[in-house]
Amino acid sequence: MTQPFQLAACAEMLWRDKPIEWRAARLTEQGLGVGLWNWPDHDLAKLEAVGADYTIMNGYLEGRLADAEGADLLLASARETIKVGKRLGVRRLNLHGTGLGEGGLPIWRHETVTGPMWLKARDTLERICDLAAEEGVVFTLENLNQMDHPGCPFGATGDVLALVSSIDRPELRMNLDLYHTQIGEGDLLRWCEKSLPWIGELQVADTPGRCEPGTGEINYPVIARGLQAMGYHGPVGLEAWAQGDSDAAVAAFVAAFTL
Repeated sequence: MTQPFQLAACAEMLWRDKPIEWRAARLTEQGLGVGLWNWPDHDLAKLEAVGADYTIMNGYLEGRLADAEGADLLLASARETIKVGKRLGVRRLNLHGTGLGEGGLPIWRHETVTGPMWLKARDTLERICDLAAEEGVVFTLENLNQMDHPGCPFGATGDVLALVSSIDRPELRMNLDLYHTQIGEGDLLRWCEKSLPWIGELQVADTPGRCEPGTGEINYPVIARGLQAMGYHGPVGLEAWAQGDSDAAVAAFVAAFTL
């Protein structure tokens, strides 16, 4: 058995009765990287002391891609977050089409994305790349499904791919979340293959329920074999709730991606 991928898990979603630094330490003990969400929620000194491999974190606290005011907010927020990311050694800083509020609902909702919005989003992401190049960091843009995040602009897998591939700079990659792709489009392996040159990270959870592999309809061992066959050996992050015991959820994830 081999482990061809760089495995990590979102600490926010596991062992939810434990402090975040305990969760980070537990994942580190299990040989996994650690994903985070919003840094102001945590004691950074305690997270830093763990010495974990922090693989991904939200790269902004406010802002959006497709209007001038939102873009300025996003750039200012990203600049502040970069400092925290560097402190913790975070590998990738994650973005969405707009900020997400309570329950993951988009703060700035748009059912239709216009041509000028596309142009502005591309311009905003070019500015993000310029900032990332100055600071030596990498951002990712994540796809989000419209059932859980209705009205989120640029949430579709194809929209994220179109933006990232058209910019085509190493400072911006896709965070291809297969849970969201399954709900929004399906056909997971072909989306992986089409997106392959621009993937910075793959995130996984089963559906329905957004729990660990083996709890829903996605055959993740088949996905893992397909990824290996197409030559993907990069990061795979579990961003899922535990259906029961968190250690068992992590074990199921690791098993699904061990070939």
